[in-house]
Amino acid sequence: MPRDDSLARAFEKERPRLLRVAYTTTGSLAEAEDCVQESWLRLRRVPDPGAIPDLRAWLTTVVGRLALDALGSARSRRERYVGTWLPEPLVERTAPGAAVAPGPAEQVTLDESVSMALLVVLDELSPAQRTAFLLHDVFGLPYERVAEVVGRTPGAVRRLASIARRHVEQSRPHAPAPRAEQRRLVHAFAAACQSADLEELVRLLDPEVTWRGDGGGLVAALPGAVRGARQVAAGLVAFGGGPLPPGTMRVVTVNGAAGLLLYGPEGEVSVAAFTVDRGRITAIDVQRNPEKLTSVRFPER
Repeated sequence: MPRDDSLARAFEKERPRLLRVAYTTTGSLAEAEDCVQESWLRLRRVPDPGAIPDLRAWLTTVVGRLALDALGSARSRRERYVGTWLPEPLVERTAPGAAVAPGPAEQVTLDESVSMALLVVLDELSPAQRTAFLLHDVFGLPYERVAEVVGRTPGAVRRLASIARRHVEQSRPHAPAPRAEQRRLVHAFAAACQSADLEELVRLLDPEVTWRGDGGGLVAALPGAVRGARQVAAGLVAFGGGPLPPGTMRVVTVNGAAGLLLYGPEGEVSVAAFTVDRGRITAIDVQRNPEKLTSVRFPER
């Protein structure tokens, strides 16, 4: 494989996948981009890239190791984090098929993105379990390759992935909504919030719904998770302070599914991701930390 242009083209072809590997491991687009950029620098330092038998597997292994290191560092920072920690949401600024070059967020989400619901579940795993599950089950690396990333034997990696797989399966929606149904529910939810319709919100929410909010200590957010349809509905109405003015909410695509972009009275921005199961909203994850919203491309109001 010639070094210059052809090597760069081969790397760019893999970039969306590599971003997804790093983002799903770290939950941070900024850290994902750093990992991918570092993998490119390492590739360029290889004396003979043509000797790499499987460039995709080589790059995935390198990015997986870098992302695992980043995740380990982030875990110590999260111990000092104020309030609930949620992953950085990826908000698509253009509709699928639009003739506009996608930004980093779209490069991740257009590749059959991992949902916010799954990212929240993955964050309950150890870094090694999370990495083993993602690299093997999601990105198709053999256990021998994953073992190089996590520093375990292939047999140990197989056990890590099995534990993670069971946890993910137990936490996943039993009947996830097709995209059209999710969008319809999110539109109905936005309308109910806009009009402060408590009973309509209760109807849309699963009886065991969970509402989480991440402000990072920088903006007001929920001190902890709120559970139960009526409690969440009442909290949403109280949080909005009654009926909301037009233009307060926009339905957008968050991590590959319908979500909301919300504008506060002081210009603050929030992103809400929804988990839908059996026709009702089972989880609402609201990101309000401005440090995790730097990748959001704001539409014209």
